[in-house]
Amino acid sequence: MTHNPTWIVRSLPTGMPAPSDFEMVEHPIPAVGPGELLVRTLWLSVDPYMRARLSAAKNYAAGQKIGETMVGGGVGEVIASEDPGFRVGEIVMGDDFGWQPITAIKARGAVRLDPSVAPLQAHLGLLGMPGLSAYFALLRVGRPKPGETVLISAASGAVGQVAGQICKIKGFDAVAVAGSDAKLEWCREIGYRAGINHRTSSDLVADIAKACPSGVDVLMDNTAGPIHEAALQNLNTFGRIVVVGTVALADRFDQPDIGPRFLRRILVTRARIEGFLLDDFEAEYALARAELTGWYRAGLLQPREDIAHGIEAVPGALIRMLKGENFGKQLVKL
Repeated sequence: MTHNPTWIVRSLPTGMPAPSDFEMVEHPIPAVGPGELLVRTLWLSVDPYMRARLSAAKNYAAGQKIGETMVGGGVGEVIASEDPGFRVGEIVMGDDFGWQPITAIKARGAVRLDPSVAPLQAHLGLLGMPGLSAYFALLRVGRPKPGETVLISAASGAVGQVAGQICKIKGFDAVAVAGSDAKLEWCREIGYRAGINHRTSSDLVADIAKACPSGVDVLMDNTAGPIHEAALQNLNTFGRIVVVGTVALADRFDQPDIGPRFLRRILVTRARIEGFLLDDFEAEYALARAELTGWYRAGLLQPREDIAHGIEAVPGALIRMLKGENFGKQLVKL
């Protein structure tokens, strides 16, 4: 390959990102220095956190700058190595892949993959960042007990689908919130007891109460917005809300997130609301990956993927995922 079409950031959106916020340019094949790998990209991951990086607002990770190559998670084949720990031909995963067919990544953050364990793209979904987020947000932060009701928003998405299946494995009562009847039907197939279509609901508070007759013990909040507000009104005493994502705010990211306030409800229930960042659990990644892999190989975790094809498709895949139009983990195959 002598050309390397690359997506760069053309502008930082104030609302929902648009195709015009990105531009494809012709970049040379990257040069690699000590401690770096040159990789032929096989799969790119598209995830909600990317909306936060398309903003100048203060965040837990540095935002993208205008003119920079857009970056995210990926899987690829090493074609040149400037690190003694990696050889040409090995398959690696990293979180610093450029949106381009040939990319340079840091060896220090790369993870060597065994293609015999699972399909390569699974390491960007249930065995990767989304799966780890589901595992730690649910089991370490939410800490449900067997029989407790766990309400999960974006339940068919990359994180939600894994969280719901872990609930089934652990004996928790999982209830899904998703954006279509088809998504809810699939959620029931993988272990959710009940579900709520937030797009057709005329009264989310009442619909959550009906689906969760014993109340909500844990809300795994992947969206924020009206679902969060309705769940809070159904929260049990000593309930827990784990704030994993805010994708419902993607079209107003830089505006104040102000909705109904239920401080009295929080006081009375002695609820705990805690933000979740995966990096806080880095020391336990290996343990969690081993358990997730064991469940997958035993047939207890079933991934659903939404796959776009070609480097040209990446911005569109991001936008449709932010709008909730994807069904399963959003990926791009190169």
